[in-house]
Amino acid sequence: MSSNRAAVLAAFAEHRCSAILRTPHAAAVRPALDAAIAGGFRIVEVTLTTPNCLNHIAALCEQPGLVVGAGTVLTVEQAKEAMAAGATFLVSPVCDAQLIAFCRQHDLVSVPGTFTPSEMMQAHRAGADLVKLFPAPSNGPAFVKAVLGPLPFLKIFPTSGVTEENAGQWLAAGSFGLGFVASLFEPLDLRNGNFDAIQTRAARMIAAVRRGIRSATEADAATAATAAAAPC
Repeated sequence: MSSNRAAVLAAFAEHRCSAILRTPHAAAVRPALDAAIAGGFRIVEVTLTTPNCLNHIAALCEQPGLVVGAGTVLTVEQAKEAMAAGATFLVSPVCDAQLIAFCRQHDLVSVPGTFTPSEMMQAHRAGADLVKLFPAPSNGPAFVKAVLGPLPFLKIFPTSGVTEENAGQWLAAGSFGLGFVASLFEPLDLRNGNFDAIQTRAARMIAAVRRGIRSATEADAATAATAAAAPC
């Protein structure tokens, strides 16, 4: 694996969560992103439907310690523009083999959108690094756990239906990471410029993810210990 892809994937494995901004309010974009970063997020995704998205991606890439990506990437041309702006991972709501191949060719992490186990396997075989679960089924964590039973090698990254309250459940089910979208960037806060609320919420979400990681790790250790102690 190339060094850049490896570094980005290592960041995802370390932080296990991303802040994903989608808004029509141009004036809110940078303050909202800055608030999420101040709250603790180190992986940020700016969707291409956001005003001046490429300029914001380029500006964020100048900040040390951040991993910056582009979301809602639908075409190879958009992928080229996002890469030129500095994005190191590309996220799409759909599974497109051309986009996955583009990422592999250009040292970018690919996160295609999938909804079914078949789509996830298709993305994995095409070379996707993570598989975005979108949209979220009503029984999200249970769905992830069921899928990982026969397909434990998948790195499932839900980006819909993820909240501060259920972050631990998603992680306990085996989710590789979590994307916080509207639950972090609440539309009313964006419209009213209430960025302090976004920063406070971001800090709580980061804390919830860390608690979820610890709980999942402890549960795995307990399961392993029980299995080791069981008679043959």
